[in-house]
Amino acid sequence: MRCGRRSQLRQNGAAIIFAMGVVAFATVAASAILVSQGIWSRQSQLSNEYVQAQAMVQAGADWMRAVLKDDRHLSNVDHLGEPWAQQIPAMPIENGRLTAQIHDQQGMFNLNNLVQDGKIIASQFASFKRLLALLDLPSALADSLVDWLDADNAPHPPSGAEDEHYLSLNPPYLTANRPLIDLAELLRVRGFNRAVLGRMRPYVTALPGSTAINVNTAPPEVLATVIEGLGIGNARVLVAQRERAYFRDHADFLNRLPQGVAVEAEDISTSSNYFEASLHVTIGEAQAEGTVLLSRVDVGWPLIIWCKYP
Repeated sequence: MRCGRRSQLRQNGAAIIFAMGVVAFATVAASAILVSQGIWSRQSQLSNEYVQAQAMVQAGADWMRAVLKDDRHLSNVDHLGEPWAQQIPAMPIENGRLTAQIHDQQGMFNLNNLVQDGKIIASQFASFKRLLALLDLPSALADSLVDWLDADNAPHPPSGAEDEHYLSLNPPYLTANRPLIDLAELLRVRGFNRAVLGRMRPYVTALPGSTAINVNTAPPEVLATVIEGLGIGNARVLVAQRERAYFRDHADFLNRLPQGVAVEAEDISTSSNYFEASLHVTIGEAQAEGTVLLSRVDVGWPLIIWCKYP
């Protein structure tokens, strides 16, 4: 009798423990489902916010195009005192904000000026070597870069590099033999690395074809690069002068050059056709950014040459 009773008690205890285990498991499962649903809901919200932020970056690029189009209608002279060149205040948008900045790309030395129609342009090559000297960078970089851009397969003396060099690397590749599309491509050229690119980036660009330097937006280093004999000291004087009164045209700029210093008319300009717009959007906790190269060569709506939306 006692055995049967003890057995019954053990069975009842086991049943209770089992029932408690079922309840505990159900509770954990329910909690896991709620947590999973919460995570999914949060991820879905963040995903939607990110999609909205990306869309606003693209809309912001069109806004920048409108700003540049309106500027061209107002004046053919571009300088750093104009509205497009100022830090644009953050624009409030639904549940977030958009910030943007426009940078004149013709205030920098266009590396694609070095080679035209597959041939090295001697005057531009000399200018680039002056820039390298101002930046305390090896002159050999000029040789390797023109070889990357020109059409032939003969290394430029004394430090050029053509297919033979690049095919010896691991992995091997060929020279581009075409204009640069983006400055990041320089990392494939012999002698260039991230430190070199970082040093050069404020002063160089990669634009389609050959472009003139806008003397109203170029830093002193670029002015000294393009104008032989000017020197960095006189270049800084010119920049200080234009802060008080920008250069109205070629004649105005030439009249302010030091005596004995001259520059080819086609190498300089007081207007620009290429601009880079940087945009950043925050919506809720999501962020998106983008960079767009804009061309204002035509009188109509500025064209998008390339865009990056990381």
